[in-house]
Amino acid sequence: MKREFTWGPPYWQPGFGQEDIYVTSLSFEMEPDQYGEEGGCPQDITQIPFEDILDHYSVYVTGFYGELNQASALTCYQEFGSSSIQDIRNLRTLAGKRFYAVPCNGEDGGPEYKIIIE
Repeated sequence: MKREFTWGPPYWQPGFGQEDIYVTSLSFEMEPDQYGEEGGCPQDITQIPFEDILDHYSVYVTGFYGELNQASALTCYQEFGSSSIQDIRNLRTLAGKRFYAVPCNGEDGGPEYKIIIE
């Protein structure tokens, strides 16, 4: 996934579920030729490497820009949230970088993948 830009600063949103949260939005391009992203599109984001973003930065999806995602073949628009402003700040360091998976052998010799950020 290639981060092209972010829009809007992180902001505080009261009362989402049981706690107040901070949110930010990112747009990114699917890279169908990358491992794990085969067949991915803005309407059907692949689990690899997207789930790794959520896990690595301790954030979750709070918004899906349906109209924008429907209108695009490659660019995805998502809103991410966390109860920690630092998690949101850390996530925003992805702006302008590539975040993708490459296959490798696991400790048991089976197939796995590792995440590359560049």
